[in-house]
Amino acid sequence: MSYLRTAILLAGLTALFMAVGYLIGGPNGALIAFLVAAVMNFITYWNADRLVLSTQGAHEVDEHTAPELVHLVAQLADRARLPMPRVFIMDNPQPNAFATGRNPKNAAVAVTTGLLQMLSRDELAGVISHELAHIKNHDTLLMTITATIAGAISMLAQFGMFFGGGHRDSNSSGGIGIIGTLVMVVLAPLAAMLVQMAISRTREYSADNLGARISENPRGLASALAKLDAAAHAIENVPAEQNPATAHLFIVNPLSGARMDNLFSTHPSTENRVAALEQLAAELGQARFGRTPDPRAAGGPWGRRSPWG
Repeated sequence: MSYLRTAILLAGLTALFMAVGYLIGGPNGALIAFLVAAVMNFITYWNADRLVLSTQGAHEVDEHTAPELVHLVAQLADRARLPMPRVFIMDNPQPNAFATGRNPKNAAVAVTTGLLQMLSRDELAGVISHELAHIKNHDTLLMTITATIAGAISMLAQFGMFFGGGHRDSNSSGGIGIIGTLVMVVLAPLAAMLVQMAISRTREYSADNLGARISENPRGLASALAKLDAAAHAIENVPAEQNPATAHLFIVNPLSGARMDNLFSTHPSTENRVAALEQLAAELGQARFGRTPDPRAAGGPWGRRSPWG
């Protein structure tokens, strides 16, 4: 079913891509857009994860360069009965994370340096478990391909502003073509954003629930979400701001809200997510989530020397 939804999404975004090409260059523009989309669909299926990781400046780490992080990911992946994903770190002060990959055997988890510095071990385990839940639910293929194609649609629409044009046949005026192009400059990113919203909101609740069960600590994930949401409003994520179509990949919205960023807000409210985790904790017999736990009680902030490994 996941692959069927991915195929439907690719077909829909290809049609949208062709529509933008038609308004920019008429029938020839639509044909060129179709050919580009066909090539892009093939490339994104096999390389979407690499493209997304590249846009975020992520570099791969292993048990020699980041032993504590890799050990924690391996422990949680084993608990989730998943193959060990590749692990990446983004040199980014905003605490955040995402997962990518076309299937569980070719998956990756990426975290920012800000995340490692801010969270306790229990909170970090909750975040990583959330990302592993996306992998286990086969969300990553759909979310990653959407990010790459939505970004491409936005770029194509923006090209129309510079190359103007529209229909070149005798039945269409240049003015209509230019107006159509300007309309698509606005509508294409919005259409891509609507697709992102459709695939992201319910998936976050599902990943929160499964992730809390993997980490066996809903309170840890709830505490992490509260910290991350507060920090995301205070610390700019430059790579995400430059590539807003990737916003839905992250565990919390990485965008500051400047310019048109609010249109790319694809996440449910953090308060609602925390409330759902509180309810899950109650069902599992845990105490109700309240204040953020003292990081020192869980081994200290990740960025400092701690007794756990």
